[in-house]
Amino acid sequence: MSGPTPLSRDVVVVGGGLVGAAVAYGLVRQGLSVAMLDEGDVAYRASRGNFGLVWVQSKGDGLFDYARWTRSSADLWPDFAETLKDEVGIAVGYRKPGGVHLCHGEEELEEVELRLKRLHNQAGPDGYEAEILDRAELDELIPGLGPEVTGGAYSPHDGHVSPLYLLRALHEAFLARGGLYRAESRARRVTPDGGGFLVETEKGERIRCGRVVLGAGLGNRELGAMVGLDVPVHPLKGQILVTERAAPFLDLPTIYVRQTEEGTVMLGDSHEDVGFDTFSKPPVMGDIARRALRSFPVLRQLRIVRAWGALRVMTPDGFPIYEESEAHPGAFAVNCHSGVTLAAAHALRLAPLIAGGGFADTLAPFSSRRFDADAHQE
Repeated sequence: MSGPTPLSRDVVVVGGGLVGAAVAYGLVRQGLSVAMLDEGDVAYRASRGNFGLVWVQSKGDGLFDYARWTRSSADLWPDFAETLKDEVGIAVGYRKPGGVHLCHGEEELEEVELRLKRLHNQAGPDGYEAEILDRAELDELIPGLGPEVTGGAYSPHDGHVSPLYLLRALHEAFLARGGLYRAESRARRVTPDGGGFLVETEKGERIRCGRVVLGAGLGNRELGAMVGLDVPVHPLKGQILVTERAAPFLDLPTIYVRQTEEGTVMLGDSHEDVGFDTFSKPPVMGDIARRALRSFPVLRQLRIVRAWGALRVMTPDGFPIYEESEAHPGAFAVNCHSGVTLAAAHALRLAPLIAGGGFADTLAPFSSRRFDADAHQE
């Protein structure tokens, strides 16, 4: 092929969001030369539109390996946040006060309680540290709840962080360790090439590498097919509202409402199967606001100052896909919808596996081959 001589790196990571950046940072920590290709703000903003929870409770119902993986990442998070601050001077706002899923009505509370019982049963002797709190116990933990809150679930392992500071810190730490960053560089083609890979961007740049990591979110479906990987991902829209700054009133994050370090309050957790539509829609915004007010009447005093929609990266069962191509070893797919929660595990556990040559058996449950097994059972 004519044109300039391609650059050469040990690994190319396609995707500069929280998933790709965490893996890329983890790989340069292993001493590899790494290029990270970032499509930028024209992408679907799974990272830039994130709610910012580091969330353990409720994860893994139906695949307890995911509960273990999530918990392992949460356990890594305190040191991970300190490491990023030490390396690049960016405090990502991580706090771990525990988290609460507030329930409105007995029916919702019973559903959450049944889910926790299933997770406790799946955990076996390992245990599952989440518990149901009644209204009196919640009042001691969170003052000022609305009258419709009947109880909730609490986990001491939950926390929250600023996703934007986290994304910036990962990028800065990657660069500080010698990583090559290409902004506004969407990968157009990934071609197996002489035991390695040739990655081409829409700008015409070409990079040869021994390994390629696809962390491009919804783009992984198309890119994966180029290297023999089946990545069945689809978009699920979430909308978020942000209030003006308020005096501190909520120390613990909840699944629908959290107060940031700056004092703003984020309201969210909508789920819309509407394809690639990222626009904010008033009916859903109204539902989000009403649900938040049922939990925290004090929010009536605050004005909404921002709103946005972004797309989650969902697999058919909601659990991650971690897979190396059998047809083209050295090509890896990394997909999940919990890029904040799993950032520590991606950087400190998953990246070393890629650097060491491949995924361990412990990640086998996250292969996309599980969907073939599901299909055979139907």
